[in-house]
Amino acid sequence: MTASVIMAMGPVDDLVVERLSPFGKVVTAESAAEQRALLPDAIGLIARATSEVDRALLDAAPNLRVIGRTGVGVDRVDLEAASTRSVPVVVTPTAGTRAVAEGTLAFALHLLKKLGRHTTLVRDGRWAHRTRLTAYDLDGATVGLAGFGRIGRRVAELARCFGAEVIVFDPHLDAAEGVTVTDLPRLLAAADVISLHAPLTPETRHLIGAAELALVKPGAVLVNCARGGLLDLDAAHAALLDGRLAGVGLDVYDPEPPADHPLFHHPDVVLTPHIMGISARAWQRTCVDMATGMAAVLGGGRAENVANPEVYAGAPS
Repeated sequence: MTASVIMAMGPVDDLVVERLSPFGKVVTAESAAEQRALLPDAIGLIARATSEVDRALLDAAPNLRVIGRTGVGVDRVDLEAASTRSVPVVVTPTAGTRAVAEGTLAFALHLLKKLGRHTTLVRDGRWAHRTRLTAYDLDGATVGLAGFGRIGRRVAELARCFGAEVIVFDPHLDAAEGVTVTDLPRLLAAADVISLHAPLTPETRHLIGAAELALVKPGAVLVNCARGGLLDLDAAHAALLDGRLAGVGLDVYDPEPPADHPLFHHPDVVLTPHIMGISARAWQRTCVDMATGMAAVLGGGRAENVANPEVYAGAPS
Protein backbone atom coordinates (compact mmCIF):
# COMPACT_ATOMS: atom_id res chain seq x y z
CA MET A 1 0.00 0.00 0.00
CA THR A 2 1.33 3.46 -0.93
CA ALA A 3 2.36 5.56 2.04
CA SER A 4 0.15 8.54 2.88
CA VAL A 5 1.56 11.94 1.97
CA ILE A 6 0.89 15.41 3.30
CA MET A 7 1.95 17.70 0.48
CA ALA A 8 3.18 21.22 1.21
CA MET A 9 3.03 23.71 -1.66
CA GLY A 10 6.06 25.55 -0.31
CA PRO A 11 8.47 25.37 2.62
CA VAL A 12 6.96 24.46 5.99
CA ASP A 13 8.07 25.02 9.55
CA ASP A 14 9.48 22.17 11.62
CA LEU A 15 6.53 22.60 14.00
CA VAL A 16 4.16 21.61 11.20
CA VAL A 17 6.23 18.57 10.26
CA GLU A 18 6.41 17.45 13.88
CA ARG A 19 2.67 17.71 14.43
CA LEU A 20 1.59 16.10 11.15
CA SER A 21 4.20 13.36 10.77
CA PRO A 22 2.13 10.79 12.72
CA PHE A 23 -0.43 10.90 9.89
CA GLY A 24 1.87 10.75 6.87
CA LYS A 25 5.12 11.91 5.36
CA VAL A 26 5.25 15.70 4.98
CA VAL A 27 6.77 16.49 1.59
CA THR A 28 7.43 19.87 0.00
CA ALA A 29 6.45 20.12 -3.66
CA GLU A 30 6.80 23.56 -5.20
CA SER A 31 6.97 22.74 -8.92
CA ALA A 32 3.94 21.59 -10.91
CA ALA A 33 5.72 18.34 -11.81
CA GLU A 34 6.45 17.52 -8.17
CA GLN A 35 2.86 18.23 -7.23
CA ARG A 36 1.43 16.04 -10.00
CA ALA A 37 3.56 13.17 -8.78
CA LEU A 38 2.43 13.47 -5.16
CA LEU A 39 -1.24 14.46 -5.44
CA PRO A 40 -2.63 10.92 -6.00
CA ASP A 41 -1.28 9.85 -2.59
CA ALA A 42 -1.91 13.11 -0.73
CA ILE A 43 -4.25 12.93 2.25
CA GLY A 44 -3.38 16.46 3.36
CA LEU A 45 -2.46 19.62 1.47
CA ILE A 46 -0.71 22.67 2.91
CA ALA A 47 -1.37 25.75 0.76
CA ARG A 48 0.47 29.05 1.15
CA ALA A 49 -1.21 32.40 0.39
CA THR A 50 0.00 32.34 -3.23
CA SER A 51 -0.86 28.67 -3.82
CA GLU A 52 -3.64 27.99 -6.33
CA VAL A 53 -5.94 25.17 -5.22
CA ASP A 54 -8.45 24.77 -8.02
CA ARG A 55 -10.86 22.07 -9.11
CA ALA A 56 -8.29 20.41 -11.39
CA LEU A 57 -5.82 20.06 -8.53
CA LEU A 58 -8.49 18.59 -6.29
CA ASP A 59 -9.52 16.15 -9.01
CA ALA A 60 -5.93 14.91 -9.06
CA ALA A 61 -6.03 14.21 -5.29
CA PRO A 62 -8.78 11.59 -4.78
CA ASN A 63 -7.54 10.67 -1.29
CA LEU A 64 -7.40 14.25 0.02
CA ARG A 65 -8.99 14.66 3.45
CA VAL A 66 -7.96 18.17 4.53
CA ILE A 67 -6.43 21.41 3.22
CA GLY A 68 -4.49 23.72 5.52
CA ARG A 69 -4.03 27.43 4.81
CA THR A 70 -1.29 29.39 6.55
CA GLY A 71 -3.52 32.40 7.02
CA VAL A 72 -7.17 33.27 6.59
CA GLY A 73 -7.49 34.31 2.95
CA VAL A 74 -8.92 31.65 0.64
CA ASP A 75 -9.13 33.71 -2.55
CA ARG A 76 -7.06 31.09 -4.38
CA VAL A 77 -8.85 28.04 -2.98
CA ASP A 78 -11.93 26.65 -4.74
CA LEU A 79 -14.06 26.29 -1.63
CA GLU A 80 -17.04 24.93 -3.54
CA ALA A 81 -14.96 22.15 -5.04
CA ALA A 82 -13.43 21.34 -1.66
CA SER A 83 -16.84 21.23 0.00
CA THR A 84 -18.24 19.02 -2.74
CA ARG A 85 -15.49 16.55 -1.88
CA SER A 86 -16.14 16.95 1.89
CA VAL A 87 -12.63 18.36 2.37
CA PRO A 88 -12.39 20.93 5.19
CA VAL A 89 -10.19 23.95 4.49
CA VAL A 90 -8.44 24.78 7.75
CA VAL A 91 -7.63 28.46 8.32
CA THR A 92 -5.90 30.37 11.11
CA PRO A 93 -8.04 33.47 11.70
CA THR A 94 -6.61 34.55 15.04
CA ALA A 95 -2.91 33.78 14.64
CA GLY A 96 -1.87 37.02 12.95
CA THR A 97 -4.47 39.40 14.38
CA ARG A 98 -2.20 41.26 16.77
CA ALA A 99 0.75 41.33 14.39
CA VAL A 100 -1.30 42.83 11.54
CA ALA A 101 -2.90 45.36 13.88
CA GLU A 102 0.55 46.47 15.07
CA GLY A 103 1.68 46.69 11.45
CA THR A 104 -1.30 48.89 10.63
CA LEU A 105 -0.38 51.30 13.40
CA ALA A 106 3.28 51.20 12.33
CA PHE A 107 2.29 52.29 8.83
CA ALA A 108 0.05 55.04 10.20
CA LEU A 109 2.74 56.40 12.50
CA HIS A 110 5.40 56.23 9.77
CA LEU A 111 3.20 58.26 7.43
CA LEU A 112 1.92 60.76 9.99
CA LYS A 113 5.42 61.43 11.31
CA LYS A 114 6.82 61.54 7.73
CA LEU A 115 9.66 59.25 8.75
CA GLY A 116 10.63 58.48 5.16
CA ARG A 117 11.00 62.10 4.13
CA HIS A 118 12.81 63.02 7.36
CA THR A 119 15.22 60.13 6.85
CA THR A 120 16.03 61.52 3.40
CA LEU A 121 16.70 64.99 4.84
CA VAL A 122 19.25 63.65 7.31
CA ARG A 123 20.81 61.31 4.78
CA ASP A 124 21.17 64.10 2.21
CA GLY A 125 22.54 66.65 4.67
CA ARG A 126 19.48 68.94 4.40
CA TRP A 127 18.97 69.42 8.13
CA ALA A 128 17.82 73.03 7.74
CA HIS A 129 14.85 71.85 5.66
CA ARG A 130 13.30 69.99 8.58
CA THR A 131 10.94 72.87 9.40
CA ARG A 132 9.41 72.57 5.94
CA LEU A 133 7.92 69.20 6.85
CA THR A 134 5.10 68.99 9.37
CA ALA A 135 4.71 65.80 11.38
CA TYR A 136 1.34 64.87 12.83
CA ASP A 137 0.19 62.88 15.87
CA LEU A 138 -2.03 59.87 16.29
CA ASP A 139 -3.06 61.45 19.57
CA GLY A 140 -6.11 63.55 18.76
CA ALA A 141 -6.44 62.15 15.23
CA THR A 142 -9.52 60.46 13.81
CA VAL A 143 -8.87 56.90 12.66
CA GLY A 144 -11.40 55.50 10.20
CA LEU A 145 -11.67 51.73 9.87
CA ALA A 146 -13.38 50.26 6.80
CA GLY A 147 -14.25 46.85 8.22
CA PHE A 148 -14.46 45.85 11.86
CA GLY A 149 -13.53 42.21 12.25
CA ARG A 150 -10.85 40.79 14.53
CA ILE A 151 -8.02 42.93 13.17
CA GLY A 152 -10.09 46.09 12.91
CA ARG A 153 -11.17 45.72 16.53
CA ARG A 154 -7.59 45.30 17.67
CA VAL A 155 -6.51 48.36 15.64
CA ALA A 156 -9.29 50.33 17.32
CA GLU A 157 -8.10 49.21 20.74
CA LEU A 158 -4.51 50.25 20.02
CA ALA A 159 -5.48 53.53 18.36
CA ARG A 160 -7.55 54.54 21.37
CA CYS A 161 -4.50 53.90 23.58
CA PHE A 162 -2.72 56.59 21.54
CA GLY A 163 -5.58 59.01 22.15
CA ALA A 164 -7.22 58.70 18.74
CA GLU A 165 -10.94 58.83 18.06
CA VAL A 166 -12.09 55.76 16.09
CA ILE A 167 -14.89 55.75 13.54
CA VAL A 168 -16.00 52.61 11.73
CA PHE A 169 -17.78 51.63 8.55
CA ASP A 170 -18.99 48.04 8.39
CA PRO A 171 -22.25 47.11 6.63
CA HIS A 172 -22.75 44.27 9.14
CA LEU A 173 -22.40 46.52 12.19
CA ASP A 174 -24.98 48.78 13.82
CA ALA A 175 -23.05 49.77 16.95
CA ALA A 176 -19.86 48.90 18.84
CA GLU A 177 -18.46 49.97 22.18
CA GLY A 178 -15.79 52.67 22.09
CA VAL A 179 -16.21 53.60 18.42
CA THR A 180 -18.60 55.61 16.27
CA VAL A 181 -20.28 53.65 13.48
CA THR A 182 -20.92 55.62 10.31
CA ASP A 183 -21.19 55.20 6.56
CA LEU A 184 -18.24 55.15 4.19
CA PRO A 185 -18.62 58.67 2.74
CA ARG A 186 -18.71 60.23 6.21
CA LEU A 187 -15.76 58.13 7.33
CA LEU A 188 -13.67 59.24 4.35
CA ALA A 189 -14.52 62.88 4.91
CA ALA A 190 -13.63 62.82 8.61
CA ALA A 191 -10.66 60.44 9.00
CA ASP A 192 -7.04 61.51 9.32
CA VAL A 193 -6.04 57.85 9.00
CA ILE A 194 -8.05 55.50 6.76
CA SER A 195 -7.35 51.82 7.32
CA LEU A 196 -8.88 48.98 5.31
CA HIS A 197 -9.98 45.80 7.08
CA ALA A 198 -12.71 44.37 4.86
CA PRO A 199 -12.68 40.95 3.19
CA LEU A 200 -12.25 40.89 -0.60
CA THR A 201 -15.52 39.99 -2.29
CA PRO A 202 -17.06 41.02 -5.62
CA GLU A 203 -18.87 43.76 -3.68
CA THR A 204 -15.75 45.11 -1.95
CA ARG A 205 -13.34 45.02 -4.90
CA HIS A 206 -12.06 48.59 -5.32
CA LEU A 207 -14.00 49.60 -2.25
CA ILE A 208 -11.75 52.65 -2.36
CA GLY A 209 -11.57 54.08 -5.87
CA ALA A 210 -11.61 57.49 -7.53
CA ALA A 211 -15.12 58.40 -6.39
CA GLU A 212 -14.37 57.48 -2.77
CA LEU A 213 -11.02 59.24 -2.72
CA ALA A 214 -12.68 62.41 -3.98
CA LEU A 215 -14.41 62.50 -0.59
CA VAL A 216 -11.25 62.14 1.48
CA LYS A 217 -10.26 64.82 3.97
CA PRO A 218 -7.21 66.55 2.44
CA GLY A 219 -3.99 65.35 4.04
CA ALA A 220 -5.29 61.96 5.21
CA VAL A 221 -3.13 58.86 5.05
CA LEU A 222 -4.40 55.48 3.87
CA VAL A 223 -3.23 52.04 4.99
CA ASN A 224 -4.13 48.66 3.51
CA CYS A 225 -3.09 45.53 5.38
CA ALA A 226 -6.20 43.58 4.37
CA ARG A 227 -6.54 42.63 0.67
CA GLY A 228 -4.90 44.32 -2.30
CA GLY A 229 -8.07 44.32 -4.38
CA LEU A 230 -9.83 46.68 -1.97
CA LEU A 231 -7.85 49.66 -3.30
CA ASP A 232 -7.63 51.07 -6.83
CA LEU A 233 -3.91 51.88 -7.11
CA ASP A 234 -4.38 54.26 -10.04
CA ALA A 235 -6.90 56.26 -8.03
CA ALA A 236 -4.66 56.25 -4.95
CA HIS A 237 -1.73 57.52 -6.99
CA ALA A 238 -3.85 60.32 -8.44
CA ALA A 239 -5.00 61.28 -4.94
CA LEU A 240 -1.38 61.46 -3.77
CA LEU A 241 -0.40 63.64 -6.70
CA ASP A 242 -3.19 66.14 -6.12
CA GLY A 243 -2.70 66.25 -2.34
CA ARG A 244 -5.92 64.62 -1.19
CA LEU A 245 -3.82 61.82 0.30
CA ALA A 246 -0.64 62.65 2.20
CA GLY A 247 0.60 59.08 2.30
CA VAL A 248 -0.19 55.46 1.50
CA GLY A 249 1.01 52.30 3.27
CA LEU A 250 0.56 48.93 1.58
CA ASP A 251 1.28 45.42 2.79
CA VAL A 252 -1.04 43.72 0.28
CA TYR A 253 -1.40 43.80 -3.49
CA ASP A 254 -3.48 42.42 -6.34
CA PRO A 255 -1.94 40.26 -7.70
CA GLU A 256 0.92 39.15 -5.48
CA PRO A 257 3.70 39.69 -6.18
CA PRO A 258 2.58 42.90 -7.88
CA ALA A 259 3.66 44.40 -11.17
CA ASP A 260 5.48 47.71 -10.83
CA HIS A 261 3.23 50.74 -10.43
CA PRO A 262 3.96 54.51 -10.36
CA LEU A 263 2.46 54.66 -6.88
CA PHE A 264 5.31 52.53 -5.56
CA HIS A 265 7.86 55.25 -6.37
CA HIS A 266 6.12 58.15 -4.65
CA PRO A 267 8.14 59.46 -1.66
CA ASP A 268 5.09 59.36 0.63
CA VAL A 269 4.43 55.66 0.05
CA VAL A 270 5.74 52.86 2.26
CA LEU A 271 5.58 49.25 1.06
CA THR A 272 6.04 45.84 2.64
CA PRO A 273 5.71 42.43 0.90
CA HIS A 274 2.63 41.03 2.72
CA ILE A 275 4.61 40.30 5.87
CA MET A 276 2.68 42.05 8.64
CA GLY A 277 0.92 38.85 9.65
CA ILE A 278 4.07 36.74 9.78
CA SER A 279 6.16 38.22 12.54
CA ALA A 280 8.19 35.56 14.34
CA ARG A 281 5.55 35.13 17.03
CA ALA A 282 2.58 35.26 14.66
CA TRP A 283 4.14 32.81 12.21
CA GLN A 284 4.81 30.28 14.94
CA ARG A 285 1.21 30.53 16.10
CA THR A 286 -0.04 30.27 12.50
CA CYS A 287 1.90 27.05 11.99
CA VAL A 288 0.71 25.55 15.26
CA ASP A 289 -2.94 26.50 14.64
CA MET A 290 -2.94 25.15 11.08
CA ALA A 291 -1.19 21.91 11.98
CA THR A 292 -3.47 21.40 14.97
CA GLY A 293 -6.54 21.83 12.80
CA MET A 294 -5.23 19.49 10.12
CA ALA A 295 -4.26 16.89 12.71
CA ALA A 296 -7.76 17.02 14.20
CA VAL A 297 -9.29 16.20 10.80
CA LEU A 298 -6.74 13.51 9.96
CA GLY A 299 -7.36 11.99 13.37
CA GLY A 300 -11.07 11.66 12.65
CA GLY A 301 -12.28 14.80 14.38
CA ARG A 302 -13.10 18.38 13.43
CA ALA A 303 -10.90 21.44 13.04
CA GLU A 304 -11.93 24.46 15.11
CA ASN A 305 -11.61 26.94 12.22
CA VAL A 306 -12.51 26.06 8.64
CA ALA A 307 -13.36 28.31 5.70
CA ASN A 308 -16.11 25.95 4.51
CA PRO A 309 -18.11 24.91 7.60
CA GLU A 310 -20.78 23.46 5.33
CA VAL A 311 -18.67 20.28 5.17
CA TYR A 312 -19.92 19.59 8.69
CA ALA A 313 -23.58 20.33 7.99
CA GLY A 314 -25.76 17.54 9.25
CA ALA A 315 -22.84 15.59 10.72
CA PRO A 316 -22.95 14.66 14.43
CA SER A 317 -20.95 16.97 16.67
